[in-house]
Amino acid sequence: MDEDALERAMLDFVARKFDVLLATTIVENGLDIPNANTIIINRADKYGLSQLYQLRGRVGRSDRPAYAYLLIPPEDNLSPVAKKRLAAIKEFSDLGSGFRVAALDLEIRGAGNLLGGEQSGQIDTVGFEMYMKLLEQTVRELKGEEIEDDVRATVNLRVDLKIDGAYVPDMNQRLMLYRKVAAARREDEIDRILEEAQDRYGPLPDSVLNPADYGRIRVMADRLGIDTIDREGRLVVLKFRPQAKVDPVRLVALVRQRPDLTLVPPAALKLNLDGNRDSGVGIRRDSSSVTAGRTNPKSQIPNPRKAPPPSWWVARAKESEVKAGFTKAEMTRPTAENPRAPGGVFERLGALLSDLLDQG
Repeated sequence: MDEDALERAMLDFVARKFDVLLATTIVENGLDIPNANTIIINRADKYGLSQLYQLRGRVGRSDRPAYAYLLIPPEDNLSPVAKKRLAAIKEFSDLGSGFRVAALDLEIRGAGNLLGGEQSGQIDTVGFEMYMKLLEQTVRELKGEEIEDDVRATVNLRVDLKIDGAYVPDMNQRLMLYRKVAAARREDEIDRILEEAQDRYGPLPDSVLNPADYGRIRVMADRLGIDTIDREGRLVVLKFRPQAKVDPVRLVALVRQRPDLTLVPPAALKLNLDGNRDSGVGIRRDSSSVTAGRTNPKSQIPNPRKAPPPSWWVARAKESEVKAGFTKAEMTRPTAENPRAPGGVFERLGALLSDLLDQG
């Protein structure tokens, strides 16, 4: 029916020009006809629970008794879900039953398949974390908010960042602390995380301060446009992105001033934690111009040949004195590194990044 014919039919029914209205489920959409006191729903087993509840609510809108008849096939032919719907619509007939009907409808139908493989996008392929991240980013874009650069620096300093289980006993809380530090984009966010941890668990141990310093280094690396920071023994290699926010001229000047830095073309910088310039590709300090390639051997001051260090046996056992209960593995085991110690990797690398930020 077109809209004019539909309007005439409804107005005639309201005016009681005829007593029976044959309609589709369009009548469930909030129509209030006080004169209608009886509704007959054919094949009620085909409708959903909420739909049946709305259809039943079209009658009984005045002071006269109302009746709702639901026509169904023999019960043996009904599906289990249809039986549950009909039983619910029969049970919830009191005033204010709408919420209970909606809750039961959700229980019968399920909460949907938003995160399942049947949905477009295949969340099981991208993962829940990435899905939520993309969803949040899309919402912020629709709101017109500024979207931060999603590309972050990868930092691998080969230090222990494990939070002591005695300080934060609950594993989920430890994981949450890791995630907060890793997601921080500014240093003041890390400070707030530490304040919360101290307020909740007590004085901060090194096992918490280590991830915090790591997070600060990553924040500074993001500001500089560094792609990766990777440690190889006593060398820390910084690789810059093409869009790095570092002035090349000032970077070269900084490298020439510091013997522990080596510039590696095309876009890498080496920091020697021992304080000596790497003997590989670098910049000659005694030259007024930048020279790519290996440093001039003549510019190097030859070091006297050092005596080899004493063996593990000599270091432990003196003449005529050999103690039982120790092994070579025990004696040669390296001591645990404290990255926060004076002159440690956090201090050296953090100072370098601060210098680069001041020059950028």
